[in-house]
Amino acid sequence: MKDKVVVIYSGGMDSFTVLHRALRDGYEVYPLSFNYGQRHARELLVAEEVCTSLSLSHKVVDIRAINSLLAGSSLTDDIDIPEGHYAADNMKSTVVPNRNMILLSLAIGYAVSIGARKVMYGAHSGDHTIYPDCRPEFVEKMNDVAQIANFESVQVVSPYLYKNKIDILADGLRMGLDYSKTWTCYNGRELSCGKCGSCQERLEAFQLNGVKDPLDYEQA
Repeated sequence: MKDKVVVIYSGGMDSFTVLHRALRDGYEVYPLSFNYGQRHARELLVAEEVCTSLSLSHKVVDIRAINSLLAGSSLTDDIDIPEGHYAADNMKSTVVPNRNMILLSLAIGYAVSIGARKVMYGAHSGDHTIYPDCRPEFVEKMNDVAQIANFESVQVVSPYLYKNKIDILADGLRMGLDYSKTWTCYNGRELSCGKCGSCQERLEAFQLNGVKDPLDYEQA
């Protein structure tokens, strides 16, 4: 029997690559997505389409109620999405307080319930400056907690923790992945904006890999 793994799957290019990497490595994959009130909820529709095409058992959990407790993020509040690269200090407004700890906790519980020994998510080095819950020390501590929080230990795995989005895309291209089946933009409009940090980082990754991004943009 294949080992089971829960993959936190947002519908973005990082988690899309993690999902396919887990499939390539022979795991029985259980994708788990969350609706936490993100304005770019379009990513969830993309995730559902991918999981349907792969015949995967995809769960989408509605946790929008947590937004009555968590405030101040431009991803969930009525605050303008900042423009520019992730290196810019204004991108800190996209931090959702404690998001990954919440999502990982739920994913670990799901893993225990289905007998999976691993939870995978797409934290990478490009996120380390802005997002504390994507840094190695956070992943290591969450992994420690996941070993003792239940009778069954679960390993928290971030396969690209020390890689950047350029490396992630390169790995996905080697796997022959179609990145038109992903959504990256923080604005949930018909086309990607090309200006927000998420778009900027994505466009840079495609440029440095010498490949044209298959998505259309309002402005790139």
